[in-house]
Amino acid sequence: MRAPSPLSRRAVLAGGTALVLALTAAPAGATVPSSGHRGSLVLVGGGLKDDNTQVYGEIIKRAGGAKARIGVITASSIPASQDPDADDPENCGNSACNGAYYAGLFKKHGAADAQWIPIDLDHIANADSDAVVDQVNSMTGFFFGGGDQYRYVTTLLHGAAHTDSKVLAAIRAKLAAGAVVSGSSAGAQIASGADMVTGGDSYQALRDGSSPGYFEDPTRLGYLPEGGFGFLRSGLIDTHTGAYGREGRALRLAADTGHDRVYALEENTALVVDAPGTTREALTVLGRHGVAVLDLRHARARQTEGGWSLTGGRYTYLTDGDRYDARLRLATPAPGKRPLVPRGNEPVAANNDAFRSVANAGGSAYSLRSTARALVETRAQRTATATTFESGPRFTVTLSKTPGFAAWTSEPGSAQSIVSLGIALSPR
Repeated sequence: MRAPSPLSRRAVLAGGTALVLALTAAPAGATVPSSGHRGSLVLVGGGLKDDNTQVYGEIIKRAGGAKARIGVITASSIPASQDPDADDPENCGNSACNGAYYAGLFKKHGAADAQWIPIDLDHIANADSDAVVDQVNSMTGFFFGGGDQYRYVTTLLHGAAHTDSKVLAAIRAKLAAGAVVSGSSAGAQIASGADMVTGGDSYQALRDGSSPGYFEDPTRLGYLPEGGFGFLRSGLIDTHTGAYGREGRALRLAADTGHDRVYALEENTALVVDAPGTTREALTVLGRHGVAVLDLRHARARQTEGGWSLTGGRYTYLTDGDRYDARLRLATPAPGKRPLVPRGNEPVAANNDAFRSVANAGGSAYSLRSTARALVETRAQRTATATTFESGPRFTVTLSKTPGFAAWTSEPGSAQSIVSLGIALSPR
């Protein structure tokens, strides 16, 4: 596998490539996480707004409320030595600058203290510093910032050796003992186990499949077999999903690597995971958008001369307050939501850009979700289709009201949550 030079990649704080969390065991020589944790995770799909009191408040509450002490890790950002604006507090984007930024936000939202943990590409040795371990052990919660998750591999996982640094081992022990570990974008992605996504767009993923590696072509679906920190292993993860139309690449990577579930996180929205890695693992959605759960237990993928296809998948979209039991694969609506009774008779509008292609200047975010919601709100159809913007082949996504399908709403006529729509993809 060809890894990138971390020194050549500039991170985008709210961006970053998406990550996948796997169910499979760690490969030989990799750090093997404990079988379960008493603590919790708060994983944000990127784009976390400064004023999101719901998500920041949840992290702080789980870290001890008014006594919370948050350790901020921003090693996924470029170091100061690579930042031409390092001396400009208004425009800097390096790890120290971003660490101070997030520490300030946590204090603003009510934490007793928040400190940057001084680890980045300029300070890799600090990951095995006893003094920094002492700093970590004084914290009650942790937040991993966005950027490029490969830098977390390089700094906290001893790079190619993929073994825990002293600092990561300390954070892992704190999580096992009950602490909260949170992160946004790359900071959520690095929580993965095996097969962490390193890049890729949905259409190219459906057309060409996935490959282990880290590629200069950002459209190529790549993944890191050794994965990330392994904090969450009950499903694959992708981030910025609806905003960037990543559902297609998430389905392809899961099928290619033998996983049967994906948690697809939306922007400015958190997936809260209690007791990760145990039989009591329970997930709750917090925020403006939602989390799609893509279930491939009964799915079948085929590759023919005409292209790649998938049948038998299930699409669930959970919103604020909804819960999900990972072991039972059971979704429960938030209090106050009621079953949606479709009242419309309008057909579902045509959708010729299911995955928001970068080639389509007029593409819309949350495109696939829009088609799914339109389908469950109408009595006129039991199936609806959407296609990729690109052709050669053009892929068709078919959503269907199959047995077990349900929808919940908190507003008349609006599908807030969707459970178990059938989803299939085929070339033409």
